[in-house]
Amino acid sequence: MLTYILFAIGFIFLIKGADLLVDGSSSIAKRIGISDLVIGLTIVSFGTSAPELLVNIIASIKGAADIGVGNIVGSNIANILLIIGAASLVRPLKVKNNTTWKEIPLNFLAGVVLLILANDIFIDGAHVASISRSDGLMLMIFFCIFLYYTVGLARASKEKLNSYNLVKTPIAIIMVILGILGLTFGGKWVVDGASAIAASLGFSEALIGLTIVAVGTSLPELVTSVVAARKKNTDIAIGNVVGSNLFNIFWVLGLSAFIRPIPFNTIVNQDLLVYIIATVLLFIFCFTGGRAHVEKKEGIVFLLGYIAYIIFIVIRG
Repeated sequence: MLTYILFAIGFIFLIKGADLLVDGSSSIAKRIGISDLVIGLTIVSFGTSAPELLVNIIASIKGAADIGVGNIVGSNIANILLIIGAASLVRPLKVKNNTTWKEIPLNFLAGVVLLILANDIFIDGAHVASISRSDGLMLMIFFCIFLYYTVGLARASKEKLNSYNLVKTPIAIIMVILGILGLTFGGKWVVDGASAIAASLGFSEALIGLTIVAVGTSLPELVTSVVAARKKNTDIAIGNVVGSNLFNIFWVLGLSAFIRPIPFNTIVNQDLLVYIIATVLLFIFCFTGGRAHVEKKEGIVFLLGYIAYIIFIVIRG
């Protein structure tokens, strides 16, 4: 009974946590004179990825590899197809030039790098496919490069934001901290509850990781991006997704593998290809209609694609 109660309370924490995080981080962005995109790529995306980080570290320590890897790949697919799709229904999402030509290609690179590192069984004849400690270290190095890039964006940014009412900086910092805490605990309770329910129905670890856990840990990104879109702050909606995807692969999966090498179920290659295709589709949509927007009709394509993907992996088992 307690699991079900926490499952319900978790959704409340997610929604309120996302609201506090968006408002607080945007206020900080305006006060220090950097763009919402940079804040979306860093504070917001890292904060909303806290559930993925928590779940994967626990899964790595316990040796639940299928849940950990499935959580990351499934979350990244949900971030693009489900979250951008849902947010674009609220408001067309404007995609900035940097996002189109740098962050989205970096998402593509992250998928390709993970695909290569995880498939050493085919590339160099290893006996078992895995993400080794050295692979994890390499992923974390990529993350450091990404952080260096975002610092450069922050220094170059001269944008002043007018879409939010300012609050005092100490209050804004408290809002961000409370928002991240709400997202973290809310995400954990939702995931724990959903996993317990799914396990009672006899689902496999891989299926739970790619569906229940992936969607559960992506709920913060979903709520945050939809809230940001509703508040006309589409930079955070887009930056949150692309930043979160990079954080998930480069840092969360890298750190998890560094803690303990992760056996890789090669069937997840199919899901990695779905993620790479979804990223390419997002890049293409940035050029449709003659302007860099993800429109409502393109969001519907994403959502239909996600429904088709869920049906596919459920049938696959």
